[in-house]
Amino acid sequence: MDSIHSLIQYFTELPGVGPRQAKRFVYFLLSRNGRYLDEMCRLIQELKNTIRTCGECFRFFPNDVRGELVCSICKNKNRDSASLMVVCRDVDFETIEKNHIYNGKYFILGGTVPVLEKTPEKKIRLNELLATVEKRAVSNGLKEIIFAMSVNPEGENTLDFLKQSLTPLAQKYSLTMSALGRGLSTGTELEYSDSDTIKNALKNRVSN
Repeated sequence: MDSIHSLIQYFTELPGVGPRQAKRFVYFLLSRNGRYLDEMCRLIQELKNTIRTCGECFRFFPNDVRGELVCSICKNKNRDSASLMVVCRDVDFETIEKNHIYNGKYFILGGTVPVLEKTPEKKIRLNELLATVEKRAVSNGLKEIIFAMSVNPEGENTLDFLKQSLTPLAQKYSLTMSALGRGLSTGTELEYSDSDTIKNALKNRVSN
């Protein structure tokens, strides 16, 4: 397989990218000059050196300070520790955070639970979430867990699995569990929702 088709194959592994779009990406890159490609390669190679995973919420954040293990949001004492919003991916976190409509803490699951998945606990950071909820309930005054899932089959399945998994802890520590309410239409990806939609969904969240 030549380099063109090998790169097309790599691009098809990206979320939402099909063979036709992957091919367009490759031919676009071929039309760029050497400096453009060199800079792109440099940035890709630097990802692992300049970005790290937060030790508390598990989101990716710039490693500006040597040895820093926790992101700026988890360190921020002005954030509301009584609420923990659980989102599937970093892009969902960014969508909510950029609209300045939520001032609590986050937890990034790292994925979703596909429908009919036989080992759902292997698809997301379930053990880490359980540990985080218990730790925050004991020492940080956690009162509410907010599930911010996309309104599609995988999002709904993930929500159901999380509620079932967290119910024992919620009962033990008298925690409220809620999910985004009216505002998100069926089939909606959280990543592509606008500010007003997310604001209404958060305001009208439903307790479970």
